[in-house]
Amino acid sequence: MLELFDAWLLAPFDYGFMRRAFVAGLALSLAAPPLGVFLMLRGMSLIGDAMAHAILPGVALGFLLAGFSLPMMSLGGVLSGLLVAVMAGSVSQMTGHREDSAMASFFLISLAGGVMLVSLGGSSVDLTHVLFGSILAVNTTALVLITAITSLIVVTLAVIFRALVVECLDPLFLRGQGVRGGLVHGMFLGLVVLNLTAGFQTLGTLMAVGLMMLPATTARFWSKRLEGLIGIAIGIAMLASSGGLLLSYHLSLPSGPAIILLAGVAYLLSALFGRHHSLTERLRRRAAPLGSAESS
Repeated sequence: MLELFDAWLLAPFDYGFMRRAFVAGLALSLAAPPLGVFLMLRGMSLIGDAMAHAILPGVALGFLLAGFSLPMMSLGGVLSGLLVAVMAGSVSQMTGHREDSAMASFFLISLAGGVMLVSLGGSSVDLTHVLFGSILAVNTTALVLITAITSLIVVTLAVIFRALVVECLDPLFLRGQGVRGGLVHGMFLGLVVLNLTAGFQTLGTLMAVGLMMLPATTARFWSKRLEGLIGIAIGIAMLASSGGLLLSYHLSLPSGPAIILLAGVAYLLSALFGRHHSLTERLRRRAAPLGSAESS
């Protein structure tokens, strides 16, 4: 039993690339799920997906200028994501359209523009790397950058946590306290962009949002309290990232999809058997009145 435990769970981490991927996955698992929880509570779940595509043109431009230079690609991604967020907010304020519809429009433009830029300056292999990432290819430079960005996200989120909660529940009260809700909202979107920029190297621009949203939506089936949602979401993300790495190692599967699919399995099981709003819980509620009626 101990030999099997060592062969399946410990031996893979004898390799440096597995250790770096494991640490990068844990770092992203600490920063991404809390942002996903707030996106879900604010009714902005699909905004995360739009922002994931918004960073693509900047990443592609950094790739064209400096090749696979993670600092340049990350800087381009941050600037591109922030620009799209500002433009979507400006269009929403000037025209009266909903922010999510403006974001969806810019998301499509960004996706097409980013793919076009990568295709013009590289091969299909380069495009695949940018879109889908490769967590097993994380080097020391990438790991330092990922941990630095995720640490900044966690610290900033802790600083604005109370204002963010109040802004979700009662924006008028927050305004009455002299805090501008637009500033809090802008800082929050900035953190989302930073997180997606940190995640594109490991999961790609198309799947970086998966580690943010899937654990958050899964946690909804197990807790109704904010701290419970965040804690459960982080735990699920950590299990998915480490479990996906082990599955990819032992079964020769692509690591990014393995991580996201494992988080997807957790979501489906929770939708069936979770404590709140799951299929099993609803069936139990329907059966309870019938049982009480028969006993009476």
